[in-house]
Amino acid sequence: MDDTDLAILDALQENARTANADIARRLGMAPSAIHQRLKKLEESGVIRGYAAQLDPVALERGLLAFVYVKSRERLADASVGNALADMPEVLEVHDIAGEDCYLLKVRVADTDALHELLHRKLGAIESVDSTSSVIVLKTVKESSRIPVER
Repeated sequence: MDDTDLAILDALQENARTANADIARRLGMAPSAIHQRLKKLEESGVIRGYAAQLDPVALERGLLAFVYVKSRERLADASVGNALADMPEVLEVHDIAGEDCYLLKVRVADTDALHELLHRKLGAIESVDSTSSVIVLKTVKESSRIPVER
């Protein structure tokens, strides 16, 4: 990747709906050249997709929590991780080092919904030994933007 690719990625992270023509104008290039570069970035997997940022409160998912999960699964067995990833409330599943096995980022409506998730859904996974939760009171920064160095 060269500086132009990095500038394109930076522009798209700022606003994924930025038109090729606008990026081309910003970089002093032809829109067709931007289109070709975007296609290559998509095909190579650098750009994995485009997504809308939604308001969780408007969708009744105002409670954000992080959940540590301990399990008895073997290191090579991914069944617990896959089961966790299949739950719609679970936004992220991270296989972590340390005392716990997984770190989850979850969004639910309220503490009752979190209780339901922890006790009914996570509790139903046979290999899960225990969970520990942290409820977010206020989010100061939340971003999926990856710094692009040029």
